[in-house]
Amino acid sequence: MSHESYELKAEARERVGKGSARELRRKGFIPAVIYGDKQAPISIALNTNEVTKRIHAGGFMTTIATIEVDGKKYKVLPKDYQLDPVRDFTMHVDFLRVSGNTKVTVEIPVHFVNEAKSEGLKVGGVLNIVRHEIEVHCPADAIPEFFDIDLSGKKIGDSIHISEVTLPKGVTTVIDRDFTIATIIAPAGGIDESAAEAGEAEA
Repeated sequence: MSHESYELKAEARERVGKGSARELRRKGFIPAVIYGDKQAPISIALNTNEVTKRIHAGGFMTTIATIEVDGKKYKVLPKDYQLDPVRDFTMHVDFLRVSGNTKVTVEIPVHFVNEAKSEGLKVGGVLNIVRHEIEVHCPADAIPEFFDIDLSGKKIGDSIHISEVTLPKGVTTVIDRDFTIATIIAPAGGIDESAAEAGEAEA
């Protein structure tokens, strides 16, 4: 799991529509909807500051939350949120109900490790990141925090493919082919010969 699960208190919304949404925002609340799990959607209002804090903390879209509405608790995963394009505040959030056997589709960030052990980067090569995130299907209660991509021994011209990443049990990629995550390319100004020779000597 990306981050520790958290709880939010919400109020049920009787009125929906643009007018009531504007009124909610003026009072410091965000309109939101809980849907999925073959049940009727529930319109709710959440505290703006609480939600904004969670979004800025990172991992918002990959962390299960518990939302309490009128004494009843729902386990949910954020599926989408809208920001005001001008003032950058949260306008609306969609939550998906989840249970132990719910499968979700999420984007997991990639972290590159062992850059110092990459021969290509040592001699001035550039890491060209093709995908900063990898979209996967996985159990809602076992969402990976990130994927480590090992750069050890990678030379200029090498590509790193998804087949080199060990996926946790129950996790599959949305794209069903061996796609490229990153490549190591020669720098625009050419390779530093002295660094290359030093790298070869070390090797």
